[in-house]
Amino acid sequence: MTEGFTVALPTGEVTVSAAFETPADPWAAMAIAHGAGAGYSHPFLVGFARGVRAAGMATLRFNFPYVEAGRRMPGPAAHAVATWRAADAALRAQAPGVPVWAAGKSYGGRMASMAAAEGEIAPAGLVYLGYPLHPPGQPEKLRVAHLPDVAPPQLFVEGTNDPFVDPHAQLDDAVASCRDAAVHWVDGGNHSFEVKGRKRPADEVGEGLADVVVAWLRARSAAAEMRRSAGMRMPEY
Repeated sequence: MTEGFTVALPTGEVTVSAAFETPADPWAAMAIAHGAGAGYSHPFLVGFARGVRAAGMATLRFNFPYVEAGRRMPGPAAHAVATWRAADAALRAQAPGVPVWAAGKSYGGRMASMAAAEGEIAPAGLVYLGYPLHPPGQPEKLRVAHLPDVAPPQLFVEGTNDPFVDPHAQLDDAVASCRDAAVHWVDGGNHSFEVKGRKRPADEVGEGLADVVVAWLRARSAAAEMRRSAGMRMPEY
């Protein structure tokens, strides 16, 4: 279903395009943001969302305002954070009563982490599909200072041949600084998770990551439920 939602920016309200899709009885929902050079209809995101829905989750793919306006370069980070806040609210309204997760490809995931670090969104957890740790070839320009402030669990899905996370030790250090984070490495994957010598359509590449992500989500959900149950136990007399 193609629709949109309104984002309140410092320059005024804008409406961004979005696609909400859901199975009959979802157990969770996920907002999914695009990378810097793409939009919500990019085949990679379409495939990833399809794989997530096959596992029983509702999905909301959406544009950032700069893409909606036809620009190629991202706008201010504050605009992206505001968009994440609006997307989170829109998804909760469309899929009430289930846990809401946040995911994003590259830039979209980094903006989700900033929104969570600032307390603008409070998802059950965050999934980064190719977190851009630094610009390619510039490992000194790390984008990690805010990550320890992210309270929900975080999953970094990264390709071993991704120039945005080279050297890998920097990502390991960043993950170690987080409150609750894990890394899943895609062997041979580049920033688009393409593997040399294995040509696949982008939607298949995205869909192929869904199983790993959903397994992590289910494990984190089970752990959270166990903690809640333990906290609700009646004292013994």
